[in-house]
Amino acid sequence: MAATARNDVKSVAPEVVIEFLKNIMPFKELDDQTLRDIARHVRVDFFPKKTRLLTSGETELTHLYLIQRGGVKSFIIDDEGEVTLKDYRGEGAYVGALPIIRGTRANLNVETVEDTFCFLLPREIFLDLIREQPGVAQYYLKSFSEKIVNTAYTELRRHKMTRRGDEELYLFTIQVEHIIKREPRKIAATSTIQEAAQAMTDHRIGSLLIHDENDPERIVGIITDRDLRNKVIAQGRNYRLPVKEIMTSPVASVLSQSTCFDALLKMMSSGIHHLAVERKDRVIGVITSHDIMLLQGTSPYSLFKEIGKQQDIAGLYPLSRKIPDIIRNLIKEGAKTGNIARMISLLNDHILDRLLSLLEDELGPPPVPYCWMLLGSEGRWEQTFKTDQDNALVYADPEDESRRNMAEEYFSTFTRKAIDHLVDCGYPLCPGEVMAVNPKWRQPLSVWENYFTSWINTPEPQEVRHVSIFFDFRAGYGSVAMADTLRRHIKELTARQEIYLLHLARECMNMRAPLSFFKNFIVEKNGEHKNKLDIKRQGITPFVNFARIMALKHGVRETNTLARLKVLAEEDHISQELWMDATEAFEIQMHIRLIHQLYQIESGAIPDNYIDPAHLSDLDKRMLKNAFAVIDQLHAVLKSIFGGV
Repeated sequence: MAATARNDVKSVAPEVVIEFLKNIMPFKELDDQTLRDIARHVRVDFFPKKTRLLTSGETELTHLYLIQRGGVKSFIIDDEGEVTLKDYRGEGAYVGALPIIRGTRANLNVETVEDTFCFLLPREIFLDLIREQPGVAQYYLKSFSEKIVNTAYTELRRHKMTRRGDEELYLFTIQVEHIIKREPRKIAATSTIQEAAQAMTDHRIGSLLIHDENDPERIVGIITDRDLRNKVIAQGRNYRLPVKEIMTSPVASVLSQSTCFDALLKMMSSGIHHLAVERKDRVIGVITSHDIMLLQGTSPYSLFKEIGKQQDIAGLYPLSRKIPDIIRNLIKEGAKTGNIARMISLLNDHILDRLLSLLEDELGPPPVPYCWMLLGSEGRWEQTFKTDQDNALVYADPEDESRRNMAEEYFSTFTRKAIDHLVDCGYPLCPGEVMAVNPKWRQPLSVWENYFTSWINTPEPQEVRHVSIFFDFRAGYGSVAMADTLRRHIKELTARQEIYLLHLARECMNMRAPLSFFKNFIVEKNGEHKNKLDIKRQGITPFVNFARIMALKHGVRETNTLARLKVLAEEDHISQELWMDATEAFEIQMHIRLIHQLYQIESGAIPDNYIDPAHLSDLDKRMLKNAFAVIDQLHAVLKSIFGGV
């Protein structure tokens, strides 16, 4: 349903408008006469749930929307049709200020999430306020990134508006196309290394795209100044060789509409420093990690580099404790919870990678190849603030008894030291001892294959509980191929034996949504967590379990819950509507959980998962109830697949 020109826009008593404006910023700072003048122009309108208020790139803003009752969500849809949630706004919030100030059409899609009443302030009146009331202008401009509101600042320069003095992250508001500094520089793949170096010198650039000699628009590779140092000078190569001999191919790329944060995640995940920016299958420029670092004050990438340079394990201890500060900034900037969790996991992974690498230097090379596996929330890229350690170790089957003894002795010492160092980094021990230091979870590949065979073929209650931890594994360090072998083993077993999925579905459906018949929150009645609910166990876990069951059934390799849901929708195993509802519900809960834990950390408390609904805003309560209601939809899908369960 889309909002159009309506005949039911109603006038409203000025006293009602004034009373509303006196309770919200920035209007509460205005004098009574100004408020009366504003109120005379305000009208009220009603928008049913799921009404599209604004459509990105299409809607002309004639009014500023001030939410009097209800709530809205904003989102973008990229070139591939993927929906990315950006924000939720409730009573007292506004919609449409940025496009009005910039004189453009809507920059985001905005839709009501429940029946919503809005006061409508005409565009001209709002712009008059911006021009005549510096406090109003400053309030709205504070929420816009420097790049986006550059035009607005130019318009307001004669009013002596000053730039904000505090540093702010712009990772989530700026698209990568806006930080491209120049047209992409290219050279043919048959050109010599010396010609490429000369071109980089002439243009004062640190990278050069390589195109097919017969098609200048077909990019086949990239070289950087690092390639010239490491692949040419250090190796004494002939400068007259064709540049294709040293280029990196294919070129890692990112879509032009991606945010800088998305690009940063890709760089950090892949260990690269340059990304080609694509628009409609055409490369329009190149961005670097340095370009992104210039956007911000406290940089995740700066910490990432600092970790990688560390030459002493003890030096990692204080670096790991910087992670909450980085994440605090990301949360306050408004990052998607899925991206925040992934950033936490990336930084934790980098700590682990450097720690184990330095530990290998200390103990010497291992007698056989191995893989340090990350389990549970770590395996799903869904960590929040300092979750317990969940890890295991799988190593190649030794050739003989002597080699077996060497492996057991080496990995016993290796895992003991590694776990102790991780504790010193601030990662608590797992209460259930699901860690690589436990001999049971430090075994050869053949033993691990037998473990999974047993859990799948004879799904006893204890084995079903293991599934929630071990089936979400991913390679954290070492041999990725070993983890892939184990994943293929599980897929083959599942194809032959699905009875354990029935048990998993039963366990999942036993976890009811924490809502009463009258849609009130079901909370603890007494004890330490009286009047609170466990948002992880009661709200988030049903989504994790559902995605895992469906992924196992359909052979989906992803371990991340949102990624699993997306693949399931793409392959038509679940409906597009359920995918969107489940994704939205999962992210809402993760967001509330992260904010709760951040507040605890800043208060000096140990973060937990117990939410007091009484401390939530009215909009958060409604969003959380809507999220919990989706659990029934998940159960309905499982019931249709597995019968009555």
